[in-house]
Amino acid sequence: MADLVARARAGQPRAVARLISLVENGSPLLREIMTRLCADRPLRARIIGLTGSPGVGKSTSTGMLVQAFRKQGKRVGVLAVDPSSPFTGGALLGDRVRMQDHATDPEVFIRSMASRGHLGGLSWATPQALRVLEAAGCEVILIETVGVGQAEVDIASLADTTIVLLAPGMGDGVQAAKAGILEIADVFVVNKADRDGAQAAIRELRNMIALVERDWKPPIVPTVAYRGEGSEDLVDALDAHWAHLEKSGELARRRHVRARDEIEAIALTALRSRFADLHGDLRLDALACRVLEEGLDPYRAADELLAAADGN
Repeated sequence: MADLVARARAGQPRAVARLISLVENGSPLLREIMTRLCADRPLRARIIGLTGSPGVGKSTSTGMLVQAFRKQGKRVGVLAVDPSSPFTGGALLGDRVRMQDHATDPEVFIRSMASRGHLGGLSWATPQALRVLEAAGCEVILIETVGVGQAEVDIASLADTTIVLLAPGMGDGVQAAKAGILEIADVFVVNKADRDGAQAAIRELRNMIALVERDWKPPIVPTVAYRGEGSEDLVDALDAHWAHLEKSGELARRRHVRARDEIEAIALTALRSRFADLHGDLRLDALACRVLEEGLDPYRAADELLAAADGN
């Protein structure tokens, strides 16, 4: 394991891929991996999330950003999360197909990850996969979410900057960007801006942004990603937001929240596994009978179950 982590830190793609596979599979070696990755290595990669409805061009926009950051000489990592089949558990992992232009670049690491039923647009293993890419020397990490619509807000807890993509003809801007999605956006991108309706979508977004009380007003960047149009404007908007994060102290706050959420998620996963051991336990059946037949209230029953779990 020490050799594998050392090779990953040196940026060897096979070692990085192997570590992420161990993370995804919940390997028993995961604790040792994280201990070695985090030791004496401050993690400072810039993390940018891309979200939006399916079909708005997230993968193409991700590829455009990879090219823009590579022109700046930065090592780039990409985590592209694809939806898993509820029947077979498999995933097409097609996002990587749209980024083949960068497949032979040794300074770009692209990894497709299956969501494996995890809601919110990400894979449960994404936070630890980020740590692997950071340790491998990636200066910028792009996370492309599944693209499930208005409830896909998990990315905001992981990314320093969240890009929300929209496209004309994908429903009106008010419908596409309302509620949570509007609130998590640090930068709006109206992709496929060469189509009819692009200016109308931009106007609707401007009107909605004006109604939101925020220190940072998300800029709106029109792009035509498959032609690379708008990439410079998008990078400028991302740089402006990064400068705002550093100046305002928001960057430190977001990263603190990210670390807290990661710890909480690991702890909750451990608790769920302990309760899974109790699922077929006779004590749980006995508590259920007492709730149904003896008037025990479910909160007291839950307290007893917690006590039993602690006893284990």
